[in-house]
This record gives sequence, C-alpha cells and structure tokens, in this order.
Amino acid sequence: MPITREIVVHTAKLARLELTDDEIDRLGAELSQITDYIAQLSEAVAGDAPVAPLSHLHTDAEAMREDEVQPNSVGKSVLARAPDSDGPFFRVPKVIE
Repeated sequence: MPITREIVVHTAKLARLELTDDEIDRLGAELSQITDYIAQLSEAVAGDAPVAPLSHLHTDAEAMREDEVQPNSVGKSVLARAPDSDGPFFRVPKVIE
C-alpha cells in the first residue's frame, strides 16, 4: 500500500509533529517500504498451508523455567542514594491537596 503525502501530513498532524517537505517525502517512502514488506510477510506460506500467527515465541516443547524467589539488594543501594526515604519507601513532597 503506497503511503501518500497526504497520509504522512495527516499522521504528523495527529502526532503534533512539524515536518519539513524533505522529511515528509522521506517518511512517505520509508513507510511505503515498511507496508510493502508487511504485505510480503502476510503472503508467506509454509508448504501448502499459510503460516499461523504466533501467540508467543515459545513452543510447547520449550518448557519455561519455574519462577524462583531470589534475594535482591538493588533496592537498598537505590534507596541509599535517595534524598529522603522512609524504610523501604521513597519520600516525596505531597503534590495533591
């Protein structure tokens, strides 16, 4: 799907971006290449059947490790550098009345 100049200008307006004419032309070309590549990927086939979308990157054969609780001392070193703390918490000024 070719990305027209109008689409780029409209998208930039929605994103509140100020683009020069050169940037609009360059982004239009780059976005067109991206959408063309996505179209090619959607037509990919594996054998006789289309490729099914993935719900996750791991297959059923790859067992995920069990979660294990491990000691973490990062919080203490971060709190040590904080301007003000109260036990395991950061103290910050009240901003809502």
